[in-house]
Amino acid sequence: MNTKNSSTFAERVGKKQWMAIVAVLVVGLGAGALILRTAPAKPEAAGHSEAAGHGDGEHHEEAGKAHGKEEGKDHDHSHGEAEGHADKEHHAQGQEEGGKQADASGTAGEAKKPESAGHKEDEETIAFTDAQIKAADMTLESAGPARIKSSLQLPGEIKFNEDRTAHVVPRVAGVVDSVSANLGQEVKRGQVLAVLSSPALSEQRSELQSAQRRLELARTTYAREKTLWEEKISPQQDYLQAQQVMQEAQIAVANANQKLLALGATPGSSALGRYELRAPFDGMVVEKHISLGESVGEAVNVFTISDLSTVWAEISVAANNLNLVRIGEPVSIRSSAFDQTATGKVSYVGSLIGAQTRTATARVTLTNPDRIWRPGLFVNVELVAGETDAPVTVSTEAVQTVEDKPTVFLRVPGGFVPQHVQTGRSDGKRIEITGGLKPGATYAASGSFIVKSQQGKSSATHTH
Repeated sequence: MNTKNSSTFAERVGKKQWMAIVAVLVVGLGAGALILRTAPAKPEAAGHSEAAGHGDGEHHEEAGKAHGKEEGKDHDHSHGEAEGHADKEHHAQGQEEGGKQADASGTAGEAKKPESAGHKEDEETIAFTDAQIKAADMTLESAGPARIKSSLQLPGEIKFNEDRTAHVVPRVAGVVDSVSANLGQEVKRGQVLAVLSSPALSEQRSELQSAQRRLELARTTYAREKTLWEEKISPQQDYLQAQQVMQEAQIAVANANQKLLALGATPGSSALGRYELRAPFDGMVVEKHISLGESVGEAVNVFTISDLSTVWAEISVAANNLNLVRIGEPVSIRSSAFDQTATGKVSYVGSLIGAQTRTATARVTLTNPDRIWRPGLFVNVELVAGETDAPVTVSTEAVQTVEDKPTVFLRVPGGFVPQHVQTGRSDGKRIEITGGLKPGATYAASGSFIVKSQQGKSSATHTH
């Protein structure tokens, strides 16, 4: 029986120890939770627990303490859960409100951004209606690919076609009897330009007439001697001698005729000293140095006749460009004095380089039916050096300079907007766009300067 009582006592002692251990664990867990949460109810819970311990009495100290600690734990736990729940709700509400504010700010920013971009585009748009575009005779084109020709520009000068230019010079000295051709007159081949009276020519014609008379006498003598020799009346020697004299007379007549022809004189003129200056071919009298009554020599240039239906364009070619200028190459010639162009082919390239100019001479033969290309006119000769394909090009007149940058005016609803671009190669008609413009974009081609001037007016008004 004592053993039973002792075991029961041991069991009782073990239960108390377990209760104390549990109480200590509960207090430790409660204190850890209070430290982690840092709730304002922590002092209150502690005070409440202390008040509960003092109210139970000292004789129930352990139980009171345990009971107070359990109540404090329960109170703190419930108060902490409520407080944590409130904090979570407050934090969630704050996040929700912050998110709403952020969304509202983002939405407002997004809404504000297009509005500012649209406002900027409205400021840059140069107002132009379809009626205004038509009234200004403006053309719209689309940016697209084209073949750009790289060209070589060379200086040149129009000159007479020396193959069709003649200097009319009297071949005998004389005095001017008449002048029928005037400066700038169109003349035909064989037309009389002037008439001279020449003593030297008179002697030549006299010599011809004498030779002709001697020939007639020689022929008569030859015919008689031939008849007598055939009739056995005169010897053969007389016949042969008469034949020789006749042949010599024929030679003299032919010689006198050739001298007159070499002088450009007609053999059968009634006036022995009359010398006629005639045009060698169809052309224009471009120079005249003769007047009525003037005594002229046999080496004086009195007329210059040139066939201006064709002229030469002489080109000065630097040594480093000679490999690009070849016979047969097509060229384009533009006048520096007026708006006129012509095409031709290189017909000659000089083999020598000038000692002073260090250039060679090339030549282009131009047809000139309307006499537009006059000798002495300076020209620019454009020779194609190469060709390349460009993906995006615009008309040359479409590119304007705005803010010191090349600019193209793009067509938009209600007008145009300036678009800065990067330019590349150009052949004078099309210009390559290397950046800032997409293929197919509609832009102002001819008349783009009107859009630029309108932009300047709008800027001035806006600044004012």
